[in-house]
Amino acid sequence: MLSTSAPGDIRSALPPSPPDESEPFESVLEDLDAVLQRGLTHWQSPRFFGYFATTASEPAILAELLVATLNQVGILWRASPALQELEEVTVSWLRQILGLPEGWHGQLEEAASLSSTIALAAARATRPGQRVVVCSEHAHSSIDKACRLLDLEVRRLPADERFALRPELIDLEGACAAVGTIGTTSCASIDPIEALAEACERAGVWLHIDAAYAGAAAALPELRTLFAGWERADSIVVNPHKWLLVSQGCSVLWTRRPDELRRAFSLVPEYLRVTEDVVSYSEYSQVLGRRFRALTLWTVLRCHGVNGIRDVLREHVRLAGQFERWVDAEPGWEVVAPRHFSLVCFRLEASDEVNQELMDRVNRSGEMFLSHTRLDDQFVLRLAIGNARTTETDVRQAWEVLRREASAIRANG
Repeated sequence: MLSTSAPGDIRSALPPSPPDESEPFESVLEDLDAVLQRGLTHWQSPRFFGYFATTASEPAILAELLVATLNQVGILWRASPALQELEEVTVSWLRQILGLPEGWHGQLEEAASLSSTIALAAARATRPGQRVVVCSEHAHSSIDKACRLLDLEVRRLPADERFALRPELIDLEGACAAVGTIGTTSCASIDPIEALAEACERAGVWLHIDAAYAGAAAALPELRTLFAGWERADSIVVNPHKWLLVSQGCSVLWTRRPDELRRAFSLVPEYLRVTEDVVSYSEYSQVLGRRFRALTLWTVLRCHGVNGIRDVLREHVRLAGQFERWVDAEPGWEVVAPRHFSLVCFRLEASDEVNQELMDRVNRSGEMFLSHTRLDDQFVLRLAIGNARTTETDVRQAWEVLRREASAIRANG
């Protein structure tokens, strides 16, 4: 599950210089098996429960082969009309699935980090001289990195007992943007989006919603209330590569203010000037060349269908609820954060050192993989369900491994 290699093992097993003569592809495959395999952490395993588990579904894998084969370069509409127009259609499909309003502009980027940077750059341009971005203490670190790149100041506000931003502390003085999170990385908490939207509308501040992980769950009508108010945002990011069966490298940025993105980023040199009356995606971000990402997302949406995707999401939420009930019912264990989606935050009722040891033992076993966070200054274990191949058998096995290793720790004193 977790890579067994030590730092430098892979590098030292490979030649320091490239070959002078060509080698057969079989040699590459041999080294993949003999050298690289032991350096892989198996994100595709149904018992990978760390960070946010992902799935490269079979349709996504096959579509990626087509993307590489066609090798389209979307520097402007003329360079690949199919790339741009399929992207327009596909992000509109997904917008409809998630219940977002008509008329929003959407674009596909590499990751939420880039999508959020683009949104905050547009926000900065709308309020010259206002250099603050307001967010919760649990907002993703990519917001800090974006602000560092954009020469903006981050103002992190304290969270409440549910690890959500406290609305009474919202302070937009000097702000160009506020970031609300639906599904924080540590514990999938949900900021008070309606309150943020009200405050931002009064102050004329750009509201960006980070729903990179949890945004997919808006496809479920029964969970749509958790997203109340996000339609009032100026921009939203959702990552299909996290929980929508798409392979890594697919993040959707929507905005109801595309003209602001274009004003912030449009720069068309002479060699890209054309006669067609079409605005190219390169005018909405700092990236010029674009991969044919829409082909992969389009293929996944077609091959699974809306109902198939909803079935996967519902099963993950159900499995997380089952795991939560097991933990909650077991003496000596505790659930430490409200569960909204498919992430359970829990720990042994013991010291941080014991919980760290438990996670290390579990991960060394090779039977599963967990990651951790800190909440209320405590070391907390996270079990994130997000792989389409995960079954109740896998989750039950994870719980048995956790209990076994906890018993071993107690027996050793």
